[in-house]
Amino acid sequence: MVFEYPEVLDGDLMKVVRVDDDGSVFVRYQDDSCATVTGLTTLPKRGDILLMGNGFWRVAPPEAWKENSEVGIVRRVLDDGGLVVETAGFLRTVRATEGINCIKGHAIEFNTVEGVLRILSETPITRLREELEAIDEPTPAKVVPRAGTPKLGFADFGGFGDVVAEARELVESQFRYRKYADQIGVRPLRGVLFTGPSGVGKTHLARIIARETDAEFHLVDGPSLVSKWVGSSERALREVFARAEAAASGRAIIFFDEIDSIAERRTDHSSETSSRMVGQLLTLMDGFRRDSAVIVLAATNRPEALDPAILRAGRFDRHVAFRVPTEYDRREILKVGARPLQTDTDLPFEDIAALTVGWSAADLGLIWTEAGMVAARDERSRISAEDMVVGYERAARRVVIAVPETV
Repeated sequence: MVFEYPEVLDGDLMKVVRVDDDGSVFVRYQDDSCATVTGLTTLPKRGDILLMGNGFWRVAPPEAWKENSEVGIVRRVLDDGGLVVETAGFLRTVRATEGINCIKGHAIEFNTVEGVLRILSETPITRLREELEAIDEPTPAKVVPRAGTPKLGFADFGGFGDVVAEARELVESQFRYRKYADQIGVRPLRGVLFTGPSGVGKTHLARIIARETDAEFHLVDGPSLVSKWVGSSERALREVFARAEAAASGRAIIFFDEIDSIAERRTDHSSETSSRMVGQLLTLMDGFRRDSAVIVLAATNRPEALDPAILRAGRFDRHVAFRVPTEYDRREILKVGARPLQTDTDLPFEDIAALTVGWSAADLGLIWTEAGMVAARDERSRISAEDMVVGYERAARRVVIAVPETV
């Protein structure tokens, strides 16, 4: 914004902080330095913005002043009228300002020189932080209901027969054979870590396992648990485990996607929030009741980034490694993807599988999306072999091969 005056004035902007009875005017510059001005024939008012130069001063528009201020909540009023204010998660003292009466709970604007500039709330605010936390509150977990969801089974997971068998055995031993394990006296399995590149079906398999074992499925997106508010992330994590242990079905699977975002290796340079999250997760993993029918699955494509403590016995001590699909896996994934679609019977599964070295399951799914759009644009209700080839060609332009195929 530009302020125009009849003549060019060379001076400094300052704000009147106090006017004393003897005519002394206490002012603050925009760099927060202060000065006392005397000898003015006409006195300004507190809060006026002045443009002052050699031998002159004028009242400037309020918009000319850029206020260096902060916002906080009054947590205590001291005996001398000073305030204890919470701002950005820290407590600090703010001096009282004449004519502005604050009480506990007020939201105020203040700076270090003038103290309180104004009260932002007309009535005491006792839950401002809670309301702000609600806006930025970490989402504990999404409980995926069985009703109304596809009846997924192990046959709906294309390829990776060895991976599926290993994961299935680990989880079923926790639920279906738990009685016998207890009778034998062995320690129950608590955590299984799925490792491997993105897009290979780690979350998909976890959903299938939950459905096949009649377990309530709690899907947790790791990054969504992280909050800037002290204690909120840990509280959300505790809520996830509490909900799972209270599952109506008596069985629950907690699945942490991108667990490395909340359980990263602790170092001397780790943030306090990160260290607290790892500590809370360890406490919860160790705190299961022996008769608790909850198992924790987690996925990461960065296992080397995890804190070693969560990989110890009784935590995520069992690992299932997902690989980039082999040619056989890719053919099976393509066949599973075709099942719910209207297609011709003679499709080039083998040819496309051979051409898609390094593709993930998610990448292969793009082929059906593109092929379906080709058929729809031609006003046809079935995907042909030619559509599948065109779908592959279009998907290939979007796929980035980051990990080589494992043979």
